[in-house]
Amino acid sequence: MPDHQQTAVRAELARAKVNLALHITGQRNDGYHLLESLVAFPQIGDRIALEPSEKLELDIDGPFARELDLAGDNNLVLRAVRGFAERAKIDVPSVKITLTKRLPVASGIGGGSSDAATTLRLLEDVTGVYLSDADLHELAASLGADVPVCLTPEPQVMRGIGEDLAAAPLLPACGIVLVNPKVTLETPDVFGALDKKNNPQLAKMPDAFDDIAALIAYLTNSRNDLQTPAMSACGAIGEVLNFLQGDSRILFSRMSGSGATCFGLCAPTEMRAIETDLRTAHPDWWIASGPLS
Repeated sequence: MPDHQQTAVRAELARAKVNLALHITGQRNDGYHLLESLVAFPQIGDRIALEPSEKLELDIDGPFARELDLAGDNNLVLRAVRGFAERAKIDVPSVKITLTKRLPVASGIGGGSSDAATTLRLLEDVTGVYLSDADLHELAASLGADVPVCLTPEPQVMRGIGEDLAAAPLLPACGIVLVNPKVTLETPDVFGALDKKNNPQLAKMPDAFDDIAALIAYLTNSRNDLQTPAMSACGAIGEVLNFLQGDSRILFSRMSGSGATCFGLCAPTEMRAIETDLRTAHPDWWIASGPLS
């Protein structure tokens, strides 16, 4: 790796992936579920930083550091580095990766997938080796179904098993509050509790959501098909949603992904006050807020 490309720390926010709507539309013969999902990436996330080192190393800090698996190939960030080197046909880069884990683990907001995708983007800049779009997408998909969508942290529509991606309509200025009752839910368990797997697809979307009202009107006629099975496994999700729905400043609320993180949409000017009030009322919950996009 050229020395001039290793002169500074490169860092990026690994944004949470929020499923504003998630429809399960079928199941393939190999067991994978088919879906359609409107996905947003709020300005809330983990932090990935790369800097020069004598060898590949991973340092994890932050409030959820202890919940991660540091064991070699099982760690998604290290798998991303080794997979990148193999695809790029280069030696494994000698970099120190610092992951500041701010997002709860196994919480339905794609934290691990976003960490891996962000690492791949930073590796291209650090090494000066840029994979083709097809190679990068294929590598991301090999790491997990949610990793490809996290490569481009902008509003998108996911289809298939997550590999079919398209740009979503422009989103309005909007605040979002994320709340997790600090309960871990395993995605296979939630899918396993899903009764109906052939649900209607998302309604046609406009070219842009002109304001919050337009976005909420669309979301009101959509669903998260995993919310009911997740609530049956974790009663705390219902408690979170009831609390969000009881706050008049929150204009729409729903669970993201397979849970247990829920979100509330609000005016951008309200999100910080809502976060503060939630923290006061429920100091045992994980709570964060930021712009929706």
